[in-house]
Amino acid sequence: MPGMIAFGRRWGIASDDLVFSGSFELFVRVLWWIWTLALYTLHKGKFDCSGGRVLHSYLVVLLVLLAFIILSLCAIVYVSAQGTITNPGPRRSIPVLVYVRAMLYVPELIWAILGAIWVSDDSRGCEPAEVGAVIAAVVASWILLLSTGVGVLFVFDPLGSRLPGPPSQEQLGVRDLESSEGSQLLSTARSVAVRVWESRLRLLCCCLPQDESHRAAFSSIAQLVSGFFSDTDLVPSDIAVGLALLHQEQDKKEQCRDPDEVLSHSPSSPIAEDLEAELEKAAHCMQFAIAAYGWPMYVYSNPLTGACKLSGDCCKTQSAEYDIVGGDNMGCHFSSILHSTGLQYRDFIYVSFHNQIYEIPFFVALDHKREAVLVAIRGTLSLRDLLTDLSADCENLPVEGVSGTCYAHKGMSQAAGYIYKKLLNDGILNQAFTIAPEYKLVITGHSLGGGTASLLAILLRSSFPTLQCYAFSPPGGLMSKALAEYSKDFVVSVVLGKDLVPRLSYPNMEDLKRRILKMVSNCNKPKYRILLQGCWYELFGGDPDDFPTEMDRREEELSQPLLGEETLLIRGSSSYQSLASEDSPVHCAHLPLYLPGRILHITEDGPSRRSCFSQVRYQAEWSSETAFRSVLISPRMIADHMPDAVLRSLNSMTQDRPFNLCPSSLSNSHLNVI
Repeated sequence: MPGMIAFGRRWGIASDDLVFSGSFELFVRVLWWIWTLALYTLHKGKFDCSGGRVLHSYLVVLLVLLAFIILSLCAIVYVSAQGTITNPGPRRSIPVLVYVRAMLYVPELIWAILGAIWVSDDSRGCEPAEVGAVIAAVVASWILLLSTGVGVLFVFDPLGSRLPGPPSQEQLGVRDLESSEGSQLLSTARSVAVRVWESRLRLLCCCLPQDESHRAAFSSIAQLVSGFFSDTDLVPSDIAVGLALLHQEQDKKEQCRDPDEVLSHSPSSPIAEDLEAELEKAAHCMQFAIAAYGWPMYVYSNPLTGACKLSGDCCKTQSAEYDIVGGDNMGCHFSSILHSTGLQYRDFIYVSFHNQIYEIPFFVALDHKREAVLVAIRGTLSLRDLLTDLSADCENLPVEGVSGTCYAHKGMSQAAGYIYKKLLNDGILNQAFTIAPEYKLVITGHSLGGGTASLLAILLRSSFPTLQCYAFSPPGGLMSKALAEYSKDFVVSVVLGKDLVPRLSYPNMEDLKRRILKMVSNCNKPKYRILLQGCWYELFGGDPDDFPTEMDRREEELSQPLLGEETLLIRGSSSYQSLASEDSPVHCAHLPLYLPGRILHITEDGPSRRSCFSQVRYQAEWSSETAFRSVLISPRMIADHMPDAVLRSLNSMTQDRPFNLCPSSLSNSHLNVI
């Protein structure tokens, strides 16, 4: 950090990122030089054919070229390892060394072309062994050259072109935001960034129709992403270093913390009974939430038997009596739902696998065990679902009887509105309650489905006062404070461990960025050492490294963005206004959003690192949204979000049977701790 300036532009790589890439290329080049020298030694004097002198000369010049390349790589690796992340002074010669290394690609490319020509034209009459050796050298040259080209594409930053700047006495990046010239430059940079991110999204989603709704989503997501990264000069390796340091810092704090009591009351108290009852209901509803994913999740959860159980049902012609809509031509999704829930065909009122942006699959069924009309909404399973997730702008969601400002996550609000119209306008709920008028309404879903289910429950609350909603692993940036408070009477959010998604919100991500910057800026060790030790810690554990991570004398310096040389950044970014206080909230243009309803937090009891076959004990407690105001870095931050992991943890506390930690374990039982 900052991004390296070379060839008139900024690149997505820093001057201290060349240690690993340079070391790898150096290793390959040294092996290649030794192999070429062995070829030259073994075949010296044997090129006695008409083109032998040319082939002999090719190997000699190749050895000389490789020697110069090896020397340049040694210099690059050595210099790149000097200094610290925010002290690039000892690495000021890196751009010159990069230019030298780039210049060596020219003769290497020319020699590779000439070698290919000579092998094809001047090798007639030569021994096949000698010709084959030279062919191997030529092929190796082309492989390395093409690999280098691919690497350049990876580190190319389309936003890194150097714009014409102000006079030299006024350094770019520290211009006053109030100046008209600085504001104009900022506006230009942001518009360019938005266009670049829109182009990236269109390329990524080229298989989707480019209609108005998709274009609007691309624009919204591009503005969100480009705005988040617009005031920093971080490269990907800086973020990796910051996450590694932050993880170890969090682990150190957790080790020093006194063990928290899970529940201070006896199991016979009303609160404990309420917790146990909610765990039972949540475990039951989670079966329907996971069933909504269809056959991919069923096969994933049952890797040995799932495909066999479904294979006999997928090709059967389903009865037209049941309204199966879109995306299930072979019937595999519906068959997996039947297997997962244990319901019969006649228990389903409506099943939709129609999937577009803001329109996600769901089903409505009669749950006779719990006497409920159950609406289960699918979580993220497609690129369209991902676009719905990333449409994170706020949208007004007025609800009668709620005092305060009402707004919610745009993508999930749109999805909830789509399902709301289907349920009421198409008479789906009316049909269900005509069959079972005494049943109550229950809505459930996981991840995207959990967030949509919570908003749908809010929309339906006035029509169905007794409804209940169980949202599993819902996103943290979901609804305003007023809606979150309103939903506590009928929504239960279930969160497992250090799941990342319930902690995802724009303020939390700004806070994470701020903490990463603090860690990175105050660390006094080279980046390569931090990455090596961080990888060792993640893989094998041990004691967290004692890296300096607290702010010493840097508060005043970090009251503005960390700026790279000639980087177009603006003083006074909102992301950095609160660096002077660790506890002060992060202010940003995006409105704060919260988790829905009451929050049931499930955590593992005992050390975070265990052997694969050790048994896991879980504990559950009612939590508050304040516990999810920061992102926790952990190897399990993604694994804890998986629906099968959530289901296993719930079953562990309701079935009272042991469970092994190994992911390959097919058992859904654990030890019960409440």
